[in-house]
Amino acid sequence: MDAVTQKPHAVCIPYPAQSHIKAMLKLAKLLHSRGIQITFVNTEYNHNRFLKSGGPDSLAGLPDFRFETIPDGLPPSDSDSTQNIAALFKSLQNNCLGPFLGLLEKIPPVTCIVSDGFMTFTIDAGEKVGIPVVRSWTIAACGFISFFHFCDIREKDFTILKGLVKLLQMLFTHSMS
Repeated sequence: MDAVTQKPHAVCIPYPAQSHIKAMLKLAKLLHSRGIQITFVNTEYNHNRFLKSGGPDSLAGLPDFRFETIPDGLPPSDSDSTQNIAALFKSLQNNCLGPFLGLLEKIPPVTCIVSDGFMTFTIDAGEKVGIPVVRSWTIAACGFISFFHFCDIREKDFTILKGLVKLLQMLFTHSMS
């Protein structure tokens, strides 16, 4: 067995939004600097956006830091625009488990999955293949506090934007299940 396959191997998978990807990539780089092999998983949509903005070699990594993709389950869309957040969230939960499990089968043995807190399908994947999952909440402190106090805010009807409340209810319900 070569040195790469003997290292601990973390699969890092962010929620497919710019701030989540940037935060998870920083965490992956820190883990890599400590000798951990990294497989960084993007959606095909975001992977292609990286390649378009940085050039075809922009994601060429080291043998022990590589990039892989899974589909997000949404129909193709304009690569220069942001995807519909509500549709993306629902699609990720409904369509990514199978492709993610397939990816786990084709890469070197995985020690743990480091997952964005919104990527709840990774918990099911970890349970199915017996790999521990660490959930990382890559949101800003104000976002964390909002989620932490969401029930109190809703109960006291301190909400101004009713549509935002519905979106938060959907996110909160799915991320806590």
